[in-house]
Amino acid sequence: MKRIALILFVLLSGIVSSAQSFDDLAFGTDSTFEVMTWNIEWFPKNGATTIDYVTQIIDALDVDLLAIQEVDDISAFNQVISSLDAYDGYLESSYFAGLAYIYKTDVLQINDIYEIYTSQPYWSPFPRSPMVLDLNFLGERIIVFNNHFKCCGDGKLDQEDSKDEETRRNIASGLLKKYIDENLPDQNAIVLGDLNDILTDKRENNVFQMFLDDSLNYFFPDYGIAMDKESEWSYPSWPSHIDHILITNELFDEFEREGSEIQILKLEQHLPGEWEIYDKNISDHRPLAMKLVMDVATNKTDFRETAVHFAAYPNPVRSKTNFSFHIPEGKRIIEIINIQGQVVFSDEIAEGANSYFWSTAYLPRGMYVAKLMVDRQLVATLKILISGD
Repeated sequence: MKRIALILFVLLSGIVSSAQSFDDLAFGTDSTFEVMTWNIEWFPKNGATTIDYVTQIIDALDVDLLAIQEVDDISAFNQVISSLDAYDGYLESSYFAGLAYIYKTDVLQINDIYEIYTSQPYWSPFPRSPMVLDLNFLGERIIVFNNHFKCCGDGKLDQEDSKDEETRRNIASGLLKKYIDENLPDQNAIVLGDLNDILTDKRENNVFQMFLDDSLNYFFPDYGIAMDKESEWSYPSWPSHIDHILITNELFDEFEREGSEIQILKLEQHLPGEWEIYDKNISDHRPLAMKLVMDVATNKTDFRETAVHFAAYPNPVRSKTNFSFHIPEGKRIIEIINIQGQVVFSDEIAEGANSYFWSTAYLPRGMYVAKLMVDRQLVATLKILISGD
């Protein structure tokens, strides 16, 4: 009997030890902004098992914003969102492309979510149109571009062949850079996703060379991961590192602060059977996550308690835009200032209003500053670019 009991104890111990444990899986903190890109390979890869795993992982990681690629089932995605008390999600698209966002509702103010480069001339470089999320975190506006570039290729960039996979990714990179350069020159921008190519190719074959050459304005925080050993990469099945995060120079200082970091999250280490189980039930990609210390003197709580919300959509502006704000009551005035410091527009905001519609038709193109004042005290400013038609 003692021998049988011993055998049962060993077997049961094995079962308990093999059960998944995400208790020690964490990434988010109360004092940083975290963003993560994750290709979850035609979610849900293994039905309800995948849904359960992904829900547990997101809950444990405690990341503020997740950019997801390859969602194949809207109902399954909504099941995950409904099981996460702290999160909401977005999956709507003009055509279904598998891109989605999952975000914490208590710390992120979502200003807008939209797609760019959606028309037919851009279908080749962008088989999945970039999904843009415009948000505020502690009063800081951040624009995130979720992408899933064209896959495959031979590693050689043939710009003479418009159907070449590397060429298509190269054109996509150039178009994203053009969009940010022209429309968001002074904004905190983050480009991320499954970009399906490596950062360390030689210049003549590097689809990201335009970003690498413009090091004053753009930086891949995961470049060090790309230079590291294979075991640290995002796509072990090849192996390669093809999931990336790119930031603009407005975020360089934040990334360099103590406490900011970027890493591949080896989720398989928290599962029995490790990679075999992870690949079977979740994905063939590991997530890439970054945390930024946006303000070392600020603790993150509800955005409504920590910052004055002031945003405009659209911005850049063609002929009209809508300002949204959460500001104290009182005599509230909105002013528009040109680059010469002249007030070109001023109006009092109606009592109780939290938005203001503004027409720019009479103003020339260029950069302006919108100011919000309460009882003659300045409470918020916002850069506005009028681009014209």
